[in-house]
Amino acid sequence: MKNYKLLTPGPLTTTDTVKKEMMFDHCTWDDDYKKITQEIRKDLLDLAHVSEEEYTAVLMQGSGTFGVESVITSVIGKKEKLLIIANGAYGERMADIAEHAGVEYLLCSVDYNKVPESSEICEILKKDPSITHVSMVHSETTSGIINDIEAVGKVVKEMGKVFIVDAMSSFAGVDIPVKDWGINFLVSSANKCIQGVPGFSFVIADRQLLEESKGKARSLSLDLYDQWKTMEIDGKWRFTSPTHVVLAFAQALKELKEEGGIPARSRRYRENNQLLIQGMKQLGIHPYIDGEHQGPIITTFYYPENYEFKFSDMYQYMKDRGYAIYPGKVTEAETFRIGNIGEIYKEDIEKVVNLVKEFLESTRG
Repeated sequence: MKNYKLLTPGPLTTTDTVKKEMMFDHCTWDDDYKKITQEIRKDLLDLAHVSEEEYTAVLMQGSGTFGVESVITSVIGKKEKLLIIANGAYGERMADIAEHAGVEYLLCSVDYNKVPESSEICEILKKDPSITHVSMVHSETTSGIINDIEAVGKVVKEMGKVFIVDAMSSFAGVDIPVKDWGINFLVSSANKCIQGVPGFSFVIADRQLLEESKGKARSLSLDLYDQWKTMEIDGKWRFTSPTHVVLAFAQALKELKEEGGIPARSRRYRENNQLLIQGMKQLGIHPYIDGEHQGPIITTFYYPENYEFKFSDMYQYMKDRGYAIYPGKVTEAETFRIGNIGEIYKEDIEKVVNLVKEFLESTRG
């Protein structure tokens, strides 16, 4: 079977031991399986640096977008209003979710290569007291930028609003003390920095606010409160759960601990990222985001100059030699993206940079 490594922000390359866990067929009603669910929920709270008394973890079938939609459509009532801060496609997707669900919202759009300023958010909240909730993306993989959710969270908390964070591609790859940063609902996914496989998302939720959301949900299957109340009893999911994915995720959590937890994984990701950027600069390929705001998850690069460059040709060249990269998603510039999370190490980055060099040289004939 053809095999290659994924240089993407997720799904990502997983270990053989994580894959192996999916060879076992498990019953959703089995007590052992429900126990695994409960252990996962507890481990997630530990990673978020929050207590079970104040926060809870809810697992939700589906991709990360399902998790974001679950929160937006479950905790914002008909007489409440959401401020969406967007500097990329995934922030804009929140607006799409709100539009479809009939959630009242205000969209604050920021250039894709700029970080939203907490002072500007403060001014918006002062001008519009009807806003009750604020949402934004932490690691916006459209560009690779990392947003300052700590500063924004402080403002949101001071203004007495509810803070919703999409930390899809950063949670467990970047340390996020959820309560300390004023986050009330954080959403992430199994197939990101914890290095599991796709199949469910999870929400780190403020218990009191989750309790208060009862009856607000606009969806049956994505009702966060109902999912939580069922899961709280004994770990049973309301509807059929992705059993194989859950088993793989439990193994991935063990391997995260064995690596040294978030500090060790974060360090590996950041070193990968810095090595990648340095290597690409030597080839004359520069990042779209400046160094101060570049996140450690994925990097957007401008097309190289002075070459007859076609991304599709480079993509195939790289894939044929063991690595899959990403097309660009920044509308105003010609770019491509390379991720460095998952089971990716220094030797992979060095090989990737060398392959890019070989490809560029081949275009010169």
